[in-house]
Amino acid sequence: MFFKKRFGKNKKINKQQQVEKQQVPISSDLNQNIEWIRSIYSDCSDVVFRSFMIGGKKKAVLIYIEGMSNIEEMNTSVLSPLMQESAGKWNSTHELLETKLTVTKVKEVLTFAECIEHISIGNPVLLIDREKLGFSLSLAKWEKRSIQEPTAESVVRGARDGFTETLGVNTSLLRRKLKTPQLKMKSLKAGRYTQTEMVLAYIEGIADPTLIEEVTARIQRIEMDGVLESGYIEEMIEDNPFSPFPQTLNTERPDVAVSHLLEGKVVILVDGTPFALIVPTTLYALLQAAEDYYERWMIGTAIRWLRFLFLLIALLLPSLYVAVMTYHQEMVPTSLLISMAAAREQVPFPALIEALIMEITFEALREAGLRLPKQIGAAVSIVGALVIGQAAVQAGLVSAPMVMVVAITGIASFTFPRYTGGIALRMLRFPMIILAGTLGLLGVMLGIIAIITHLCTLRSFGVPYLSPMAPMKGKEMKDVLIRAPWWMLNTRPRLTGEANPHRQAPGQKPGPTRGGEKE
Repeated sequence: MFFKKRFGKNKKINKQQQVEKQQVPISSDLNQNIEWIRSIYSDCSDVVFRSFMIGGKKKAVLIYIEGMSNIEEMNTSVLSPLMQESAGKWNSTHELLETKLTVTKVKEVLTFAECIEHISIGNPVLLIDREKLGFSLSLAKWEKRSIQEPTAESVVRGARDGFTETLGVNTSLLRRKLKTPQLKMKSLKAGRYTQTEMVLAYIEGIADPTLIEEVTARIQRIEMDGVLESGYIEEMIEDNPFSPFPQTLNTERPDVAVSHLLEGKVVILVDGTPFALIVPTTLYALLQAAEDYYERWMIGTAIRWLRFLFLLIALLLPSLYVAVMTYHQEMVPTSLLISMAAAREQVPFPALIEALIMEITFEALREAGLRLPKQIGAAVSIVGALVIGQAAVQAGLVSAPMVMVVAITGIASFTFPRYTGGIALRMLRFPMIILAGTLGLLGVMLGIIAIITHLCTLRSFGVPYLSPMAPMKGKEMKDVLIRAPWWMLNTRPRLTGEANPHRQAPGQKPGPTRGGEKE
């Protein structure tokens, strides 16, 4: 116990000393500066200290992390011109750097904390003897993934570019589609050790300043060791952390992010992940796919109705089957009831246990298919479902109608455009089955009432989760149950785009002009 207390105390003192070291300003003694930074980066073999002479008369050191800085550019743009500079041809260090360095961006750093910050993101820091400041050089370079088509949001018609794990690439993808200085990007950081960079993107003049302040405040209050993915941020900023429904929308597609920016929403880009967060969001936004707006409006509307139908099937079909087969057999036609009773004759379990067994097995197969390599994942899930389902029916463990119900439910759940929204349905399916097996259709109705009540009380950054249907906004219903033609979508959603409600000029219904009309 004594050793544990003493060790914990020493650890706390060492951490405090590290923080105090980083807050110390840079001195004019180069050797002292090097010792300070070496002590901070003790036991860090990948931190390189490259000492050299400027013009043969002034000592300097270049500090960088191996693998995170552009070595070739450092040699040609920094070391070579400074080491080959003739002595006595420059009056000040600033004049020397302005005339000799060909680096695009040079920033002065005054404290060791600033030095550590720039070194950690890959920018080498130049320290010069008898100078009370350092110079951060924008020469960061590391391996990154090229821009590829998003795998989770594939479309038949639409853009094929997707976000990557590099924050700079993601911001440039937004800039490429929104060529306006009104697109603002606010930089933030989170994570005590990871110091993960984030960008809040919004369009000035469209987004509500109160919303921007609220998003910024929620992110700034996050105090945790590290942020490795946008899911960390999602859980820390949502309104109701105990709700199964996602209160932020995540996307890999820049065009989806831009479409929500044009509605007055805020996009959160996190370094190290291709998934951007969009706030606020609604249930209907989770049910909309990018391709709804790229195809003709009648096709988009028909697909949207199909999506709503299969959402209800994915949530209610197993519970309705269990309720009817357990308590309400009189609701089934006689011929169908006889057929289903014959199929269930050898099954030893009640419909409730049968449904739970099949649903849990299906979820396990789906999870196994996701985690296995792509080449064999799909084959294992499909073959496993066929083999296990057929074997279970032949063994008399489950009935053939139950296998059909679970299969249709699984297919219906795949029609949900957002993976996180589909997870909510998968979770709610099990309590609905239990309610149906214990209370029949009354339990199903109670479950539906509980879900609707919860959705009505849910908020995403102050925006009702069921808007614009609850509360009802008639003009905004043109993009909920139907996808109206673009020439009718003249206004933005009121709750997010009230500052600039008009997105296009009215009266743009297509048709022949006066000069093209036949007499």
